[in-house]
Amino acid sequence: MVHSRLRCIYIFLLALGALCLCFSMYTLSSFKEEPFIFKKDNGNFLQLPSIDCRHSPPFLVLLVTSSPKQVVARSAIRRTWGRENVVKGKRIKTFFLLGASDNEDEMRVVAEESQRHRDIIQKDFVDVYVNLTLKTMMGMEWVHYFCPQASFVMKTDSDMFINIYYLTELLLKKNKTTRFFTGFLKMNEFPIRKKFNKWFVSKYEYPWDKYLPFCSGTGYVFSSDVASQVYNVSESVPFIKLEDVFVGLCLEKLKIKLEELHSERTFFPEGLRFSPCRFKRIVACHYIKPPALLTYWQALEGTLEEECPAV
Repeated sequence: MVHSRLRCIYIFLLALGALCLCFSMYTLSSFKEEPFIFKKDNGNFLQLPSIDCRHSPPFLVLLVTSSPKQVVARSAIRRTWGRENVVKGKRIKTFFLLGASDNEDEMRVVAEESQRHRDIIQKDFVDVYVNLTLKTMMGMEWVHYFCPQASFVMKTDSDMFINIYYLTELLLKKNKTTRFFTGFLKMNEFPIRKKFNKWFVSKYEYPWDKYLPFCSGTGYVFSSDVASQVYNVSESVPFIKLEDVFVGLCLEKLKIKLEELHSERTFFPEGLRFSPCRFKRIVACHYIKPPALLTYWQALEGTLEEECPAV
């Protein structure tokens, strides 16, 4: 009788233990899958550029997502479309957005580069792909606090060709200075649910079957007031690691509609074969490596005054 009672107690304890284990695994899984909420106080600035936007506001600020390792790419951009320039009487400034590295040598090089060029914006979050939204929001935060006087902002990547001449011309023609957002419009995009894909998004992160409209993160342009509005609304929007989708969610909450910059296509996130005449009439082209960027830019600037044949 005693042995039978002990056996029942033993079986009960085993069952209770198994139940507790299952419950803890379930709650842990649920916790891990809970959507992360972006926090405005996410990290401290490690590097800030020297610019006084109050006394000399730029017409256009270019924010280029980069990483500590991409020294060569930043150098090429500084020698081409990213150098300080005046186009049609409008001042253009470029800054690089970086996270932090656990490599002390890389951090030292970035600090020295920042001292030399005064064009790096860096925070202490880890510089990895899944933190690209943090990097982009750092750029929005910097514009909000340090350069709201700029007329326009462009967020782009370090493997891009940006035609600042044509972009400035189109922005002046557009003549819209508030609640303006443009780029390569993505109006019918669907989440990728395959786990090993770079752009995989789970249903916990984004439960809907279709993305809201957004612009390709390779390059989008907006009036500077949008930076402050996106930054202010960001904490009330479910966080997602795809920065362009996250910004699109913010814009939807703000009721800011995406607009075409021009009646003809000017943004090429999938890349484009180079010719001087073709690149005179584009704003952004993806997949451009530093050697090609230097060559293409020299060819473009050398033919700016030349007429191209009508297409």
